Amino acid sequence: MSQKSIGPGNKLILGFQHVFAMFGATVLVPTLTGLSVSTTLLFAGLGTLLFHLITKRKIPAFLGSSFAFLGGYAAVRTLVEAQGADINWIPYAGFGVIFAGLVYVVISQLFRAFGPSKVMRYFPPVVTGPIIICIGITLASSAVNNCAASWPIAILAVAVVVIFNIWGKGMFKIIPILMGVLVSYIVAALVGQVDFTEVKEAAWIGLPFKLGDTVFSLAGKADGALLISALVAMVPISLATIVEHIGDMCAISSTVGKNFIADPGLHRSLLGDGIATSVAAAFGAPANTTYGENTGVLALTGVYDPSVVRLAAIIAVILSFSPKFAALVHCMPTATIGGVSLILYGMISAVGVRNVVENHVDFTKSRNVIIAALIMSLAMGIAFSASGAVVFNVGSVTISLSGLAVAALIGILLNAFLPGNDYEFGVDHQGDTSVNFKV
Repeated sequence: MSQKSIGPGNKLILGFQHVFAMFGATVLVPTLTGLSVSTTLLFAGLGTLLFHLITKRKIPAFLGSSFAFLGGYAAVRTLVEAQGADINWIPYAGFGVIFAGLVYVVISQLFRAFGPSKVMRYFPPVVTGPIIICIGITLASSAVNNCAASWPIAILAVAVVVIFNIWGKGMFKIIPILMGVLVSYIVAALVGQVDFTEVKEAAWIGLPFKLGDTVFSLAGKADGALLISALVAMVPISLATIVEHIGDMCAISSTVGKNFIADPGLHRSLLGDGIATSVAAAFGAPANTTYGENTGVLALTGVYDPSVVRLAAIIAVILSFSPKFAALVHCMPTATIGGVSLILYGMISAVGVRNVVENHVDFTKSRNVIIAALIMSLAMGIAFSASGAVVFNVGSVTISLSGLAVAALIGILLNAFLPGNDYEFGVDHQGDTSVNFKV
């Protein structure tokens, strides 16, 4: 289909196709974390529109929920709930993600001023790879616990995801998560494992976010120690997602046949992604990221018109105003969540391994072994310790650092100060774009 032949009707159909592609993965993040599905859809749509505005409306990218921050959300929730069951953890997590988005903004300007090679030298695969590996492993136990609710349903979800991922054709190959959710959800409902009371009681139309979940709700009553702990838990994860963003931009450029790295520029796309993430987090939505599923739709249809993606964003915003629709997602069986996340969390770790392997990290060098070893031992050791965090006092303030935060900070510092850092961004295209958190 040529670009000139797209009429309003066809654009609408293609827009819904993009919504269908992003939907399963986008709503899975709030389902796994406890965030609002409606708020997530609202800011996936608004974030996409903001991204298009900042990138001069040239890049046909859709921004959905980022899987990379799942470990951060789990860490912040644990830290906050340890201080009291009556404290809402979502605004604190949002505060941390706001600053993670601001890291994008800072890095985008560094890219603009110095170029990516000089900046990325401080975030090589020997640091980002082990961090990504640990993100998936620390989450794996929660996936198994969810599967225990009904192993047959969980195994069905896993099987459907695998079948569509490996043997799916056309559009179905792009949406394995959504198919795994739909098939196992329907089967669970048929055997009486789903309670639809919440769906019956939900209104058809309502506001997509609650003031109590926004960062603004912390005004005048925030716990300073929890704010600092949340910030340190979330910010290091942005180092991995920045690499993911670069890979996504390369993939979209390759699919469309235009160099979006040069025009409108990586500094603009990073800026758009970062600001969209910070805005979403301020209102209690997950961090955003450019979606590989929608790049798959571009390749499948051959239609690269960015206005089609913007139409999909508007549809997502409209869907966010239906509490009944959100309730239907919220009723998803625990075992379905467990089965899908069992694959997802494992694949996050596998992406970390891929990042190390495809960048040919030399583990015959002692510096690389030391960096990777300390990152993984600190991240895993602290995460599964009795406290689940490193706790210390600064004056009268008690600060808790998650294992991932400590590991990332130590890894970055060691890489900066130990001699022998030979990583060069831009030399190996396959290695530079090897981070992709999507199934």
